[in-house]
Amino acid sequence: MENYKEIIEIKVDEKEKGKRLDTYLSEFFEDATRTYTQKLIDNENVSIVNKEKIKSGTKLKGKELIIVKIPHDEMLEVLAEDLPIDIVYEDKDLLIINKDSGVIVHPAQGYYTGTLVNAVLYHIKDLSSINGVIRPGIVHRLDKDTTGLIIIAKNDVSHVKLTDMFKNKTIEKRYVCICKGNFRNYKGRIETLIGRDPRDRKKMAVVLDNGKNAVTNYEVIDAVDGFSLVDVGIETGRTHQIRVHMKSLNHPILGDTTYGNSSDFAKRQMLHSYYLKFNHPRTEEEIVVLGDLKDDFKSVLKRLKLDPTKITRLFK
Repeated sequence: MENYKEIIEIKVDEKEKGKRLDTYLSEFFEDATRTYTQKLIDNENVSIVNKEKIKSGTKLKGKELIIVKIPHDEMLEVLAEDLPIDIVYEDKDLLIINKDSGVIVHPAQGYYTGTLVNAVLYHIKDLSSINGVIRPGIVHRLDKDTTGLIIIAKNDVSHVKLTDMFKNKTIEKRYVCICKGNFRNYKGRIETLIGRDPRDRKKMAVVLDNGKNAVTNYEVIDAVDGFSLVDVGIETGRTHQIRVHMKSLNHPILGDTTYGNSSDFAKRQMLHSYYLKFNHPRTEEEIVVLGDLKDDFKSVLKRLKLDPTKITRLFK
């Protein structure tokens, strides 16, 4: 029996009736291209229980059970690409980038070009090799459409120490987001388990069991009728943590079509990682880095008449 990286069972919701199989899978696996899911299907890594023959264009009827066998990562060379990146801090051990929206951090499931790693490989010739060829130097990540600060390790010593800092929660990360609605409690702490949404495996959700502990602290720093500007600090780094926790308060992030609804104001979720504080992995000197808001975020703030100067760490 062939050894697979992971075998996943997916129960299709009835509302997915009529959708193409390859389209459904590319939506289920957030970072996967349709080309990648088609390759999985063509290579017979995808099957539907009680259905003999399937192809990429097979239309779902709803309530199917899909079995997906994820093969191990291919041994490949990730190419350096001359893509623009906003480096806000750099020394011989690490660099910090203010990531744009629409950029995937590292190659995965069909995305082997156009990622942050491809760009970093062009600008930086030597990176930490701990995570292999697919994720050189990557110690943490941001969602594709979340903007802001991300740390890249240039050598293995820095990589190990930075990874330990994230595990030991000694790196302070702060975000700012625009949420829909007005909060009853302007300050709070959310501590829950986060795991796969049992009703929609494409999403994460607050769950009662089979999840990982997630802690988010938030403070509303400005508000207008129907919208709130929120400063967020996280003690854990679960997948989609802030997005899921804001939804759990019934205040989804503006523009987040996964955990809320589309918006005329924003084309992507208005979530930005703007602040990092940690001790340098080699010198132990305290490092504080700020990442300016992206233009689309500023534009939405202006349109809603929310005051960005209330983000005191960024505008002091």
